[in-house]
Amino acid sequence: MKKIGIFYGSTTGTTKEVAEKIGAKLGLDAADIHDVAETAPSAVGPYDVLLLGTSTWGSGDLQDDWYDFADGLDSLDLRGKKIALFGCGDDTMTDTFCGAVGVLYHRLQPTGATFIGAFNTDGYEYSETEADVDGQIVGLLIDNVNHEDLTDKRIDEWIELIKPEIQ
Repeated sequence: MKKIGIFYGSTTGTTKEVAEKIGAKLGLDAADIHDVAETAPSAVGPYDVLLLGTSTWGSGDLQDDWYDFADGLDSLDLRGKKIALFGCGDDTMTDTFCGAVGVLYHRLQPTGATFIGAFNTDGYEYSETEADVDGQIVGLLIDNVNHEDLTDKRIDEWIELIKPEIQ
């Protein structure tokens, strides 16, 4: 298996909880799960696969801790690395649901990384999202507010989807 690092930003703890669930299901060591508020962007260096998680705030904005970390990632050459995105949001925010996942996707396109892990949004009700790029959702979207009962199932499905790319 390739070396996997999870990097997340979390204000209320939901994205941290999802990051830890993903890490546990992948059998990762706790040292490979990083809070971007306490981590330098250069910490992505040893990893082949980056699982990046953010919640969405305001009008589809990144979680606050992501801004400085993303600025650092923007300047790195991530060619040869794979990035899978996941995000938390509330699908009753119908015009911004998990939009920060799309923000990360667009910001990190110039780094040369390969994006994996596009996922379905079956069961969600929203009108639009930045995470929808050309009719495809660019990562795992989690709504622990309205669909907490589906979180583990969706994480399992997403992990099965990305497994061939991360082994």
